Amino acid sequence: MSQVSENEILTLVASPNTLDKGFRILVKQHQQQLYWQIRKILLNHEDTDDVLQNVFIKIFKGLPKFKGESKLSTWMFRIAYNESMTFLKRKSKILQINDAQMQDYLVDQLEADVYFTGDAIQLELQKALAQLPDRQKEIFNMRYYDEIKFKDIAEILELSEGAVKSSYHIAAKKVEAYLKRD
Repeated sequence: MSQVSENEILTLVASPNTLDKGFRILVKQHQQQLYWQIRKILLNHEDTDDVLQNVFIKIFKGLPKFKGESKLSTWMFRIAYNESMTFLKRKSKILQINDAQMQDYLVDQLEADVYFTGDAIQLELQKALAQLPDRQKEIFNMRYYDEIKFKDIAEILELSEGAVKSSYHIAAKKVEAYLKRD
């Protein structure tokens, strides 16, 4: 199946007769990308699957209100980011741990995750990323792994492009310093 444009998807989901078809296409085309965006934040496969389901529910419910002021993919990324951060806040409250302890917990979970196929270098990179503040980590992941343009990251996170560039470069320096230290 060839890629369907965002405009075509929006046209399909706008009509009650083609809503299901349009949403199925949307899920098929964006599921993997959203999964990996969430996975980079949560690091755990099961948690990622749970959050991804919530993201698609929010997308489905929000589609009638989508005004097209940003790209559909940008809007979905924002929902995925917000749901991921909400999940982490809830989980840290349940576990009664602070943000720094939560990052250590996530790395420990990654090491135990049977779905993690990375090598020692990738695990060290994840440990380095765990030391970053949430915003820097997300910006680093979007730019480094997903190769999203600074302009698009700024739109997703509702920041200025300058702030995104600055955060990325600070994060990259911190990651580099961490990896050199070990």
